[in-house]
Amino acid sequence: MAKTLNKLSSALIATYDRISAPNHDKTISVNPLVAELASWYEKFRTAMDYREDEVILRSAIERILKRRLTFGGKGQTVAAPLIRELVWARYFPDSSIPESLVSKVEEIVDLYLELEMQINKKHSINKGKVNEWIVHLLSSEIEHTLKPKDSKDVMCNFIFRIFKDMITISDDSEETKDVQTFIAVRRAYANDDLALLRYHLFKQYFGTINEHNLDEIATAFPKVATNIENQFNYPAKDRIYSYVKNQTIPFIILDDVLKKHNGKALSLATDEDLLNSEIFSACNTRYRNIKGKVKRAIVRSVIFIFFTKAIFALAVEGTFERFLYGRILWSSIALNTLTPPMLMILVGVLIKTPGRDNSFRILKKISTILYDEHPALAPPLVVKKKQNKTDPLLWTIFILLWLTTFVLSFGAIVFVLNKLHINPLSQAIFMFFLAIVSFVSFRINRTAHMYIIKERKENLKSLFADFFFMPFIQVGRRLTLAISQVNIFLFVFDFIIETPFKGVFAFFEQWFLFLRSQREKLD
Repeated sequence: MAKTLNKLSSALIATYDRISAPNHDKTISVNPLVAELASWYEKFRTAMDYREDEVILRSAIERILKRRLTFGGKGQTVAAPLIRELVWARYFPDSSIPESLVSKVEEIVDLYLELEMQINKKHSINKGKVNEWIVHLLSSEIEHTLKPKDSKDVMCNFIFRIFKDMITISDDSEETKDVQTFIAVRRAYANDDLALLRYHLFKQYFGTINEHNLDEIATAFPKVATNIENQFNYPAKDRIYSYVKNQTIPFIILDDVLKKHNGKALSLATDEDLLNSEIFSACNTRYRNIKGKVKRAIVRSVIFIFFTKAIFALAVEGTFERFLYGRILWSSIALNTLTPPMLMILVGVLIKTPGRDNSFRILKKISTILYDEHPALAPPLVVKKKQNKTDPLLWTIFILLWLTTFVLSFGAIVFVLNKLHINPLSQAIFMFFLAIVSFVSFRINRTAHMYIIKERKENLKSLFADFFFMPFIQVGRRLTLAISQVNIFLFVFDFIIETPFKGVFAFFEQWFLFLRSQREKLD
């Protein structure tokens, strides 16, 4: 049965149906053995730097750029090795990137380095902050150059068009509301990190950077950068983000279906029975992939915890016990060592796959998205920049209750550890691990339920969980973010281990190429 698409979805379908002409340029190919070794190294390295899957490629580009630009690199010396490293690590399939992109990346690197130089020349501002911005913008630009037609960007624009009319900030401008909606969509659907958010907002202000607008951008950079950072700290940002996040699941499934039928999306979207069948199929595929995604997250989390924090913590604990007691108390070390993986395994065991009723809810929302002229996925959201002032007495009571949850939660753990005769340092390390693991487990649990559409219902179970575990999650989040900023293990890997390691890869690739040329002479 045929149904009529609304104007927005018609434009979306037309975009998905555009098939780009194949590129017949010569492509970059790497040695498969070197690529196998490099990909295993990359999996291990990315596990140490806990990030969302969607930003791992950009993060890898940033890491390579920092390493190669630190000692005076430029476009000509950075572009080709950078792309080759990405193919080695299998971020891109072998022979999928045209060699013509090397020169394009060279130009981009030189352009942003020139921008950095002009900004520092024109303004007396923190050079470290400028460099952070440039690396963020440059790594994002390179990712979009290597992946120029990402459906994620198309869908984000579509979602923004829907939600910008459903959100109102009653005491602020329409422009601010649009910026906040844009940020919320990029965070909620694309899982953009700070670098990608900066990049997309930067492009909204200046468009594509080129040699003609370089001077203008350098002149306006401090003001624009400050405006963007202010948007990230907007008081109502979390409410807008949560509102959009709760409605992104149907768009994820819709993207899967449209990509599968690329070139034939219009005929699919106008055939209700076929579309329904494909939506259920896409839902089931996503559900099956949940356990694999969670398993990868658990493995990455364990590596992240142990190789960035546990080695140091255990070394300190062992030294302290040997100095204080004359021996290492293996029972306390075992407790601190085994607790993180056991909690992770418990999270994995408790995962439940969504049912068919969830697929029906997704189907209903996709139907609204495609066919209703003004899709109403949820009641409109009205927020204020300046929240109503809470009664001072009531606010004081809330703060005291919140502090009480911290005291009771951490106090209960300390009480149990004292009963087990665990020494104070081991207790501190245990609490340190428990807080981080609680936060990581919370994120993994959220990943496991990312495709479930349901309203959060308050009950005794959820209230108890919030009361007891929320303090650990809050502290774990702060610890994880803070320690990730200053991580000696990542520095060691990036500048002491990775540089010679990648040099060895390059040597063996050239050696294998030489051997092949010698064999060809015998033919």
